Amino acid sequence: MRVAVVQLSYDDDESPQQRRERVAALVRAQAGHDLVLLPELWPAGGFAYRDWADRAEPVDGPTLEAMSAAARDAGVVLHAGSVVERAADGADRGPQGRGLWNTSLLLGPDGGLLATYRKVHRFGFGSGEPVLLEAGADVVTVDVPRPATGGAPVRLGLTTCYDLRFPELYRRLLDDGARVVLVPAAWPAARVAHWTLLGRARAVEDQVFVVAGNTAGTHAGHRMGGRSQVVGPLGEVLAEAGEGEQVLSVELDVDGLAAVRAGFPVLADRRL
Repeated sequence: MRVAVVQLSYDDDESPQQRRERVAALVRAQAGHDLVLLPELWPAGGFAYRDWADRAEPVDGPTLEAMSAAARDAGVVLHAGSVVERAADGADRGPQGRGLWNTSLLLGPDGGLLATYRKVHRFGFGSGEPVLLEAGADVVTVDVPRPATGGAPVRLGLTTCYDLRFPELYRRLLDDGARVVLVPAAWPAARVAHWTLLGRARAVEDQVFVVAGNTAGTHAGHRMGGRSQVVGPLGEVLAEAGEGEQVLSVELDVDGLAAVRAGFPVLADRRL
C-alpha cells in the first residue's frame, strides 16, 4: 500500500479558501498513491479557537467539496484531515448542545465520502476543545481500496491527535480489525517528543502500521511540531519528516502483517 503524508505548514495570513485551493493542488500531486493523509483542522486552524465558530461548516461544506474533487482527480483514498463540523439545521446538537465537533473526512478515489470520525478525546484541559466542541462517541474502522497498487481492501482505524495518548482506543481499533491506524494532528512543538514516542508505542503494542501526519508552521501564536512519521508494526520508523512543509511517500507491507504477528505472537497472550 503506497501512502503519502502531507505535512502542511500554514500561518494566520492565509485564508481558509486560499488554503483549500493550495491543499487541493498538493493532493492532486499525489496521484499514484493509494492513500493520502492531511493534518487535523487545517481549514480552520488547529489552535485558532477564536475562529472556529465562524469557520465551522457542515460535513458536506466547502472543504468536502474541494477535497472530493482533488481525491477524484488524483484517484486516491484521501483522509482529508478534519474540520470543525457544524450540526445541520434540526439535527442533534450533542449532549452539551454545542452542535460543533472535530470531524475527520475520509474520501474514496471517486470522491465519495467513505466515513467520518468525530474526535473522541478533546484536548484543552478546560479550554479549547472541551468548552467549544462536543466529544465523539464512535470507534470507526473502514475498509478502503488500493487504487494504485491493487490488492485486497485494507481496514483503517481512524483517530485524531490527542487520541494518541489513550491506548484503549487503539486496542478497540485492533479488535475491530484495523491494520493501519491514521493520526492526523495539530501537535505543538512544545510536546513533539511525546508525539514521536506515543506514535511508536501505539504501533508496537498493537502490531499495526501507524501513519501520523502533523502540522508545521506557526498559527494563533503556537509553533507546530511537524515530525510526521510512519511506523511499522515492530516499531520501525519507515519515514519521518522534519519541521517544515513536507510530503512523505511510503510503501506499507500490509499483506505481510499477519506474518509479523505470527512471528512475535504477543497479542495472543492478552488476558484483559
